[in-house]
Amino acid sequence: MLLNGFLTFLLEKRFFVETLVGILPPEKDSIPCNFLLRLLRIANMVSVEPSYRAELEKRISWQLDQATLKELMIPSFSHTCGTLLDVELVLRLVKRFVNFDEAVRSGTALIKVAKLVDNYLAEAAVDANLTLSEFIALAGAFPEHARATDDGLYRAIDTYLKAHPGVTKQERKSLCRLIDSRKLSPEASLHAAQNERLPVRAVIQVLLSEQTKLNNNKQQIDWSGSFISGTRSPNAGINDQPPARCMSKREMNVQQMEIKRLKEDVLRLQSQCMTMQAQIEKLLEKKRGSSFFSWKKIIVPSLVKHDKIGEVDRETDVGFIGRQTPVDMKTRLVRGRTPNKWRKSLS
Repeated sequence: MLLNGFLTFLLEKRFFVETLVGILPPEKDSIPCNFLLRLLRIANMVSVEPSYRAELEKRISWQLDQATLKELMIPSFSHTCGTLLDVELVLRLVKRFVNFDEAVRSGTALIKVAKLVDNYLAEAAVDANLTLSEFIALAGAFPEHARATDDGLYRAIDTYLKAHPGVTKQERKSLCRLIDSRKLSPEASLHAAQNERLPVRAVIQVLLSEQTKLNNNKQQIDWSGSFISGTRSPNAGINDQPPARCMSKREMNVQQMEIKRLKEDVLRLQSQCMTMQAQIEKLLEKKRGSSFFSWKKIIVPSLVKHDKIGEVDRETDVGFIGRQTPVDMKTRLVRGRTPNKWRKSLS
């Protein structure tokens, strides 16, 4: 009785899914990809007819770049498949997507799907029942230009080697052939160089690729430095010094810190100069005031009218005492004899 009820439930669900697939609009983006993936999950669960399943897979492959990892992790409901996830289903979707014409899929969509599949492989690699052929078939389904970086693929391969310690040396080599060491980031290359699970040849290839990258970067830096120095002095002579090499990032940071310190020193010196200039101006103002009053003491008494000319001469001589020169002394002597002549003329 219970079995009959379950079979009736499956038939109803199957009929409902097949009817729903039959009335879907034929346009490409009329139905969201996440809804189609959920419908495909139910279709596999209730074992719909292969034609309806193929229709759903075709629609999903059209917009596979819109799928997420969670929606793509469809469990396997087939008794013939030993893995927990339906890897064969994902492989069919990916192959159909890759075989589409360039007018149907863009390069950006291909890169998105390749990254999605790399993340899917990293999750599926934990399954001990995932065979090496299935892993290689899914990882190698994309062309070389589909992956901008191979970090995700390297993570998936490393996870597979962890979960499958019984993989032979030859099988490890076949897995490492999937990785383009030139597309690994410095972090991934450093991890791969210290990874004991990789074959020695793969580690050496990674090290050589990193060495080649460093040499290329050095050549580009040298070329850019020579180009900049050449543009600065296009009319330089033949005997001029060769262009200096471009500084490294560390040297540039040190130079920037030195320039900043020099700027601070210049500002401090400017402030000190302004302070000293203000003090000098104050001293000059005080000196001008004192000289003005001293000349006033000298000039004012000389302008006063006295009855006796000798008293005027005496005051004048007192005013100039201490600062006499030979010319001043001669003038004083001449002035000293003048009053006798005036007295004789007056008499």
